[in-house]
Amino acid sequence: MTSEVLLAEPRGFCAGVDRAIDIVEHALAKFGRPIYVRHEIVHNTYVVNDLKDKGAIFIEELSEVPPGATLIFSAHGVSLAVQQEAERRGFRIFDATCPLVSKVHVELAKLHKEGYEFIMIGHKGHPEVEGTMGQLDSGIHLVEDVADVAKAQPAQTAKLAVVTQTTLSVDDAAEIVAAVKARFPQVREPKQQDICYATQNRQDAVKLLSPQVDVVVVVGSPTSSNSNRLRELADRLGTPAYMVDSAADLDPAWFESAQKVGLTAGASAPDVLVQAVIQRLRDLGAVSVRTLDGIEETIKFPLPKGLKPD
Repeated sequence: MTSEVLLAEPRGFCAGVDRAIDIVEHALAKFGRPIYVRHEIVHNTYVVNDLKDKGAIFIEELSEVPPGATLIFSAHGVSLAVQQEAERRGFRIFDATCPLVSKVHVELAKLHKEGYEFIMIGHKGHPEVEGTMGQLDSGIHLVEDVADVAKAQPAQTAKLAVVTQTTLSVDDAAEIVAAVKARFPQVREPKQQDICYATQNRQDAVKLLSPQVDVVVVVGSPTSSNSNRLRELADRLGTPAYMVDSAADLDPAWFESAQKVGLTAGASAPDVLVQAVIQRLRDLGAVSVRTLDGIEETIKFPLPKGLKPD
């Protein structure tokens, strides 16, 4: 059984997730319970249950929110239709959309005014994709893979731009962008990668970690896009990889012949879950824990007006 656990660096919470959770907690402290949150604030079971215990109520439809209530939009962002309906219903609104997702929305609006259509690379049905595509009435075409690129039918190609979901696999996105460029040579790419710094950093850390271990464990919930990409990436690099929502999901059989176990966590997974997994691995025989060198993230996003501490 395992002799050593290697921790990827960085792992776990990113600045956007930190900010989103802070917004809910500050709103609860300032306005009292209940606080309504449209969709899971971030895709993590533990975080959502913890906030429910503190007085947050998670809803999907705005009709579930009583008049005059405080409403928070999740970190994934929402469509213009949802924003407008929330304003029409007169809620006190705080927007926890990750600023890196908001940046994509701003770029869309700017280029749309200039007459652009868009190819969006992302996962159908993911709330971030629905929020981003919902910034426009038309002229945005979703592609999930290279095969979809051949099916996209923009009305014109002279002004065409690419945007991506922020939590994709960096390598997958690059492959799809290449297919888009092959079909639409004058397509405009984002000035900076839309894929967020935290997603990129966690994937780079897994690329460093995977070759050094016999098995990789990713802490993250099944709905978390960036956590799923970490598990897929380790797998693709040839290391057996498993995703767990909590330490209770660990199967001792995974580690029977493993000398070294790699451990990382998606951007919405709190450190308390990582520590519990480490403890369970110690119970299973791990004798040491070592953190690999990696990028230190120092980005902090400010709270919205009206929630900043006095």
